[in-house]
Amino acid sequence: MATNRITSRSGARRRLAVFGAAAVLVVAAVPTGSSAGSSPAVRAWTIHYTAHNGAERAAVVLLPAWYGPKNNPPLPLVISPHGRNGTGQGNAKYWGTLPAVGKFAVINPDGMGRRLALKSYAYRGQIDDLAKMPEFALEALPWLRIDRSRIYALGSSMGGHETLMLVARHPLLLAGAVAMDSVTDLNRRYAQLPDTACDSVCVKRWGKPYGLVLQAAMREEVGGTPATAPRAYAARSPLSNAQAIAFSGVPLQIWWSHKDRIVTDQEHQSGELVRVLEQLDACAPVSTYAGDWEHSKEMKADALLPFALKELGLLPTDAQELPTSVHHQAAPSCAR
Repeated sequence: MATNRITSRSGARRRLAVFGAAAVLVVAAVPTGSSAGSSPAVRAWTIHYTAHNGAERAAVVLLPAWYGPKNNPPLPLVISPHGRNGTGQGNAKYWGTLPAVGKFAVINPDGMGRRLALKSYAYRGQIDDLAKMPEFALEALPWLRIDRSRIYALGSSMGGHETLMLVARHPLLLAGAVAMDSVTDLNRRYAQLPDTACDSVCVKRWGKPYGLVLQAAMREEVGGTPATAPRAYAARSPLSNAQAIAFSGVPLQIWWSHKDRIVTDQEHQSGELVRVLEQLDACAPVSTYAGDWEHSKEMKADALLPFALKELGLLPTDAQELPTSVHHQAAPSCAR
C-alpha cells in the first residue's frame, strides 16, 4: 500500500491510501500490529477531522481486520473520548481484539477544548464534535457503513465525563452509553485538585504541586474559577445537567471505584449523579458498577471492558461472571 499527502478543498491536510486501482481519500491506514491499537484481528485507521474551532485533529478508527471496501456490512459504532492528557491513539490501545470479536467499529478522537487540546473537560464544542464523529468517519472512509440504530459512547475519566455530557446534549444519537470513573461536578473537582498526590520528585518536575498545575489548566480551559465563571462550570458538569440525562432515554452504565485516587471522592461524583438520576426518574435506564479498581484500569480489553460491552449488546453473552469485588445494580425493570 502506498500513502501520499493531499489537501482537501477545506484546506485541511489529508492522505490518499491506494488499494490497487481503488483510492480512499482523507485517511491513512496504520499498519497491522502498530501502537495505535491494531492487532492481527483489528486494523487501525488514522483519520483527520476539523474541530469546532477550525483546528485539524486526528482520530483512530478501529475495525475488524477483514473489513474493507469489498466487505463492508453495516457495523455498530462506539464513540470513545479519551481521558485527561490522553490521545485517540492511546485510547485505541485499550480495545485489544474486542472490535473483531464483537464485529463493531470504534472511533477514538483526539478532541479539542475551548483552549486546550488534551484537557477539553466537556466543552460544548468538543461534545458537538463527538456527536459528529460518525460523519467524520464516513467522510474519511467512504466505504465504511454504520448501523445508525447502534451508535454508542464509552469513555473513562474525562472520557466518561464527556460521555455523560454527550448523553445530555445529543440523546437521539445514542443507543447506549458507558461512563467510567467520571467527574460529574466540575466545581467540586476544582476545589479538590490541590489535594492531588505529588511527592518531591513530582514537585521538582512541575515546579509546584501538580494539583495547582491542574487548577491553572482548568481555569484556562473553562475561563476562570467556579467563583468567577459559575455558569461555565455548570455547563460542563453532568450533575448540573442531570435532568437531561435522566430523561434522555439512553441506556446508561455508570462505573466507579471506591478506591479511585485520581478522581477522588467518587461518592460525591459518580455516586451522587446516580442518586440524583434515581430521584429525578426512578425508571431511568441506568445501571451501575461499583468496585475497588485503580482509576481507569477497568477500561481495558483484558479487564472489565468486556462486561460493559456485553451489556450494550456488542459482545456475546457467556458464562463469565463479574469479580465478586464489583457490585452491579441492574437498570430498573420499569426502564422504558
